[in-house]
Amino acid sequence: MDGTQAAAKVKTAIENGVGVITLSDPGTLNAAGLDLMGELKSAFEDFAYGDAVRAIVITGEGRGFCSGANLSGGRAGSQPNPNGPNESLLGVYNPFVAAVRKSPKPIVSAVNGVAAGVGVSLALMGDLVVAAESAYFLLAFRRIGLVPDGGATWLLPRHIGKARAMELMLLGEKLPARTAQEWGLINKCVQDAELMDAAMAYARALADGPASLGLTRNLVWEALDASWHLQLEAEAYAQGAAGRTDDAREGVLAFIQKRPAEFKGR
Repeated sequence: MDGTQAAAKVKTAIENGVGVITLSDPGTLNAAGLDLMGELKSAFEDFAYGDAVRAIVITGEGRGFCSGANLSGGRAGSQPNPNGPNESLLGVYNPFVAAVRKSPKPIVSAVNGVAAGVGVSLALMGDLVVAAESAYFLLAFRRIGLVPDGGATWLLPRHIGKARAMELMLLGEKLPARTAQEWGLINKCVQDAELMDAAMAYARALADGPASLGLTRNLVWEALDASWHLQLEAEAYAQGAAGRTDDAREGVLAFIQKRPAEFKGR
């Protein structure tokens, strides 16, 4: 052993209460191999459950956001049980997107280039999604004889409806970022040079907000599955939790005193 270590495939930084997670394997267009996913999980947990940040940005380095799973790593290969599920999905990818869905802090996706395969799912897990004009989304599983995963078959029909979701997944064609905005799949498409400024503007607005924003984003995610009556109950419990925060007390006091609230995220 020579003591050398592999270069990190995920980078992190903190700026004014915003934690930035950058997928950093540009040679593969940030392919989501098991090693990258392990680093991504660690970075996400540090930001989501630590006290250092109040909002999270996820982006990619180089020309791609995430080119999908690293097939050379064997994810599509044979399984221990030939009639069973894909073990990498059950053990790595699915738990990660499930954890992101329940994040206690709001998340912004800054899609800087191609988002393909499971990279589409990672991008759409953001509560707010900004994409560069040169970016595009691609679910080309048909070309390799596989099915969309990482939650794509749940996310796409709910975001853009069955007809468009079927078109993207069955035909496997590129969806340009500008069209994705027109379809309501993402929040904003901007010039490439403006991507991080736009994403950070969203993130700073979230980081400056009250702790209740985390409760709000979880209510919206839960609403995609919940019945009317269960959602009303969930709102009541979330409102109770929000009302017990220091931010709520500050917000009410600021309203009475007719001044801007100064939230601390707690």
